[in-house]
Amino acid sequence: MPDNLHPILENMKPVVKGIAKTFGKDCEVVLHDITDPYNSIVAIENSHITGRGLGGPMSDINIDRIKNGDFKEDQLNYTKKTPDGRVLKSSTIVIRDEKQKPIGCLCINFELSKYIVVRNAINALCATDEENTTDGESGFETTNINDILCNLVNNVLDSLGKPVAYMSKEDKVEIVKMLDQKGAFLIKGAIDYVAKILCVSRYTIYNYLDEIRVSD
Repeated sequence: MPDNLHPILENMKPVVKGIAKTFGKDCEVVLHDITDPYNSIVAIENSHITGRGLGGPMSDINIDRIKNGDFKEDQLNYTKKTPDGRVLKSSTIVIRDEKQKPIGCLCINFELSKYIVVRNAINALCATDEENTTDGESGFETTNINDILCNLVNNVLDSLGKPVAYMSKEDKVEIVKMLDQKGAFLIKGAIDYVAKILCVSRYTIYNYLDEIRVSD
């Protein structure tokens, strides 16, 4: 570690502790002084994730970037693995001095391994055999609806990223707008099908369409 740490880096040390405290033991936060890349770590929290400590080096990739003058841009939200195979979600943020010269970086490594296990378990629990799926109470069956319409609706719902039960009116209007732009309502039965999927009446869909087309 350098004896005389740049004041900007010194002032970043509480940030290291604050981020780690906020996101917990699965979040390693590391502050590097790139003027000494082989002994660059000047602050670290949750070091058990990578096993590094104060005075440790930067990664070989970043050392090469510094040597080549390429250590200039932030790297955000990428994944990498530890030597023992654990998955990390990482970001490297370049810290600059008053003249915009890179002097260090803040690295955040969030261990995803156990969350990936949970995600896979949830996906397995939620999985269904699509050809056997029906829409229940209304009597609609996926096999009786035009495949193009089903795909359009499913793709639009997926793009919004939330279950219908959690959608606001604005969300539903946006879905209807996207479907209208894609020509979904030119397909026979689309109004009734979309109404059932969004848990509203067919007259509500007509109202949404009137609202959208007037505003356009």
